[in-house]
Amino acid sequence: MSAPGFTGSPLDRADAVRHDADAFAAAASDWRARLLKLDGLMPEVAPDGRLVWTTLADAAEDAVLVLLGLIDGRPHFAAWRPGQAKGPATPMRSPAMTAALSLLRPEEASTYAAARSVLDWHDRHRFCANCGTPTDVIKAGWARKCGQCGAEHFPRVDPVVIMIADHDGRALLGRGKNWPAGRYSALAGFLEPGESIEEAVAREIREEAGVAVDRVRYVASQPWPFPSSLMIACIGEAANDVLTVDHNELEDAIWVSRDEVRRVLAGEEGSFIAPPPYAIAFTLLTEWAAG
Repeated sequence: MSAPGFTGSPLDRADAVRHDADAFAAAASDWRARLLKLDGLMPEVAPDGRLVWTTLADAAEDAVLVLLGLIDGRPHFAAWRPGQAKGPATPMRSPAMTAALSLLRPEEASTYAAARSVLDWHDRHRFCANCGTPTDVIKAGWARKCGQCGAEHFPRVDPVVIMIADHDGRALLGRGKNWPAGRYSALAGFLEPGESIEEAVAREIREEAGVAVDRVRYVASQPWPFPSSLMIACIGEAANDVLTVDHNELEDAIWVSRDEVRRVLAGEEGSFIAPPPYAIAFTLLTEWAAG
């Protein structure tokens, strides 16, 4: 199986440095240290598909340095400023973001995913969830601490199931509202408290398309930095192919044959347009099409 998008970063996340103020200071003063070049949360992409890095001297005076990790022993940082997530061209489905992601090498996209998610988290979690007091950045940018009640807060990851229902050699795909014309993909939804992965897969397919599934099997996972999810890809076996689409969730849903999925993934025309290669739905469809 090919590696899902947003995986394979060369970063050593250097957990020990996060817990050692002196080590962090040494990393921040290392002449070899690099700073990720961003416009808001948009990455700058070099012609060879790599991220663009600059020196720490380019960080704004009021910026907070976040240690992404080490690459070949060299510290790599991102800089956070309040309101950064509200910068230009940051939405997931903006043309600029789509273009950038299509140009980035997979391992570079993975590094970007880590940076984007943690910077966005800082922007959305500046106040203590326990008492409402403004919090301070600690642990090399990987936590925040409340000076009032002492609570520590860490970047969260939201688990999401993304799945195909299989029935007699056909896959169930759905279309979200406002998607590009012709685009269909796997169904998806957030896990709820007190729910297993298998139960979430069955519930989401039933709610969105009215199809009962069982025998759910795990395929792969992928970080999704919009803003910070873990996509858990699965396949379930459908009891029937009768669709009852919830149009609050989906614009449309269709069954597609394995042969047609293979043709579409190969670049041929079909009844739908496949998700982009950096999305785990593409990996999931590829695995299902391979049988």
